[in-house]
Amino acid sequence: MPALTYLVATSLDGFIADSDGGFSSFSVEGDHIAHLIAAYPETLPAHARAALGIDEPGLHFDTVVMGWNTFAVGLAEGLTSPYPHLRQLVFSRRDRSAEVGEGVEVIAGNPRDVIDELRAGPGQRDIWLCGGGQLAGQLVESIDRLVLKVNPVVIGAGIPLFGTSGISPAAFELAGPPRPFESGVVFLEYRRA
Repeated sequence: MPALTYLVATSLDGFIADSDGGFSSFSVEGDHIAHLIAAYPETLPAHARAALGIDEPGLHFDTVVMGWNTFAVGLAEGLTSPYPHLRQLVFSRRDRSAEVGEGVEVIAGNPRDVIDELRAGPGQRDIWLCGGGQLAGQLVESIDRLVLKVNPVVIGAGIPLFGTSGISPAAFELAGPPRPFESGVVFLEYRRA
């Protein structure tokens, strides 16, 4: 059964974006980027994959799910279908299908029900939860694995790792040793306890 993996960058104080939804506090240069490209090439958007000459489907995921606000960050840059090499599902309570590109499905349903359906379907690879925090909070009980790219920065305010709504406690255990990089970024992997 495909696992749901929440792979996301976070600050030391647990924010995945600043208050405006931006990511400028997170380093996009350094030795941790080479690891990300080698270990998770499917998590790069189409324009980055093209620039790096990456055309294989990826190692882990065949589906990406995200909230509308996460998707909308790319819209500002003209990315209407950021991950065409993956099945792309965007959760929104409003019909925004006219705003997305080819291959992007806008889903209004209950995220947990959708994940359950995906797991029961024919997919051979895992499901990547790309963001955002509110969606992660709704899906915390369905998350099998966390891959956190902890950046050496304190933001102070922004979008929390698991949103602002109350969530039930969920235990995870370290799945391997931390992977520190000279950039100061540390990759931490956890699996559901």
